[in-house]
Amino acid sequence: MRDTRSSRILFQIGAILFALIITTLVLFLAGAQPFAAYKYIVLGAVGSWDVVTNVLVSWVPLLLATSGLLVTFTVGLWNIGIEGQITLGAIFTTWAMRLLQNSGWNPSLILVIAMLAGILGGLLWALLAGALKTFGGVNEIFGGLGLNFVATALNIWLIFGPWKRPGVASMSGTLPFDRSLWMPIAVGSSRLTPATLVIAIVGIIAVYAMIEGTYFGLKLKAVGRNPKSAYIMGIPTWQHMMASFAICGVFAGLAGAVQVTAVYHRLIPSISSGYGYLGLMVAMLVGYKASLAAPVALFFAALNVGSIQLPIILKLDSSLAGVLQGTLVLFVILGHGVRAKLLKKTKVSS
Repeated sequence: MRDTRSSRILFQIGAILFALIITTLVLFLAGAQPFAAYKYIVLGAVGSWDVVTNVLVSWVPLLLATSGLLVTFTVGLWNIGIEGQITLGAIFTTWAMRLLQNSGWNPSLILVIAMLAGILGGLLWALLAGALKTFGGVNEIFGGLGLNFVATALNIWLIFGPWKRPGVASMSGTLPFDRSLWMPIAVGSSRLTPATLVIAIVGIIAVYAMIEGTYFGLKLKAVGRNPKSAYIMGIPTWQHMMASFAICGVFAGLAGAVQVTAVYHRLIPSISSGYGYLGLMVAMLVGYKASLAAPVALFFAALNVGSIQLPIILKLDSSLAGVLQGTLVLFVILGHGVRAKLLKKTKVSS
C-alpha cells in the first residue's frame, strides 16, 4: 500500500460510511426510521434561512474553540480544560458588562471592553491549567477536568448568589442585558451577528497561518513531535507549552464572550454549551489540520441544530447527533491506525 492522497481520502470515506452504518443500526434497534431521521436532521439544519442562521450562530463558538485546541494539539497537549476556559471567559465578560452597563459609555466601547475581559478570563484559566502541567507535574487532562468543575461551580454560585435576579435565583441565568449592549444582529435574522462571524473566520485563518507559515509554528510542531529532541535543539519546551495554553485560552475566552454578548445576552448555567468538548472531536476528526476545521465544525454545528427536530417530529432523543459525531471520530481514528499499520507492513516487506 502506498501513502497517497487517494488512499487517505478512501480511508476517510470508509470511516464516514461505517459511522453512518453504525448510526443506522442504532436507529433500527430503537425502532425508528433511519432515513426519516436523517431527512429531518437535514431539514432542521438547512430547511429555512432562520435555521441556517441558527447553524451559523452555533458554528462561531465551536470554530473558536476548535481554533484554540488546534494550537495545543500541535504541541501534543490535550486541553480538556477548555470548557472551563470558555466559562471563565463568559464570567469575565458578564462582570465587565455589569460593571459598565450604567456608566453612560458608548455601547460599542462597552462591548469591546467586555470581549477583552472575556479573553482575559479564558487566558488566565488556561495559564492555570498550563502551570499545573508545567510546574506541578499534573497531567493536563486531569488538571483540566478539575478546573472545569471549579469553573462550573463558580458560574452557578454567581448566578444563584451575587448576580441573581432581583428577588429570585433562576436557572434561566442572570438578568438579560439591555438590548443596546447586544452584538448587532444581521438584517433578516433574529440571532446572527456578522461581527462574530468575522472574528471566527479571522481566528481560524490566523491559526492556520501561524501553525503552517511561521517559525513559531514550526517550533510548536517540534515540541509536539518530540519534546526531548526539541529541547536538545535549543527550543524552550515549557515556554512553548505555556504559550499554546495561552493562545487556546484567548480563543476559549472569545467563545465565552460571544455566548454572552451575541447568543444569550446574559450568563446562564450551561454557558459553554459543550462547545469545548465538541471542539475536541472536530480537531480529532480533521487530523489536527486547521485547513479542514471550518467546514467540519460547520457540519457538526448543523448536526446539533438539525437534531432538534427529532424529538419534535419522530419522538427521538436529539442525542442522535452526538452518536453520529462520536462514531465519525472513532472510525476516522481507527482508519488512521489501520492505514498506518498497512503502510508499516508495506515498508517492512519492501
